[in-house]
Amino acid sequence: MAEVTPVVYYVGMIADKPGEGARLLNVFKEAGINLAAFLGYPKARKAEVIVAVEEKAPSLLPVARKAGVALGKKQKALLVTGEDRPGALAEVMEKLAGANINVITAHAVCGGAGRWGVLITLAPAALKKAAKLLAA
Repeated sequence: MAEVTPVVYYVGMIADKPGEGARLLNVFKEAGINLAAFLGYPKARKAEVIVAVEEKAPSLLPVARKAGVALGKKQKALLVTGEDRPGALAEVMEKLAGANINVITAHAVCGGAGRWGVLITLAPAALKKAAKLLAA
C-alpha cells in the first residue's frame, strides 16, 4: 500500500552554471530546511528551472529570496511513497486514470532500501480526490 502525503512546492530559476544548485541547497541546509524533493533541469540559455518541495519546515520563500532566488507562488502536489516492486508506479497511474484524473507531471525515483516515490502534480481541483483515491 502506498503512502500519500500532500506537499507544497515552488518553482524558480537559477543560473545554469557550476555550483549554483549546490549554493542554493546549502542556503536551505543552513536555514534548517529539509527538502522532500529537489528537481533541476535546463529551461533557457544560461538558466535552469528548479522545483523545491518542502517537507514540514519553515517556508522556503524568504530563505530563497535572501539567497537571491525568486520562487513562484506556493503550489500543491502529492508525494506518493511505498515499497518498491514491479508495477508500483503503474498501479498509481492506473488508479488516477480510472478516476479520470489527469496527471500534469510525475517524477518517480527509487529511494533505495526497497522504497520508491513519485511526486505528482495535478490540477488543484483534483488534489483531494486523488489523495483520497490513492490512500484507499
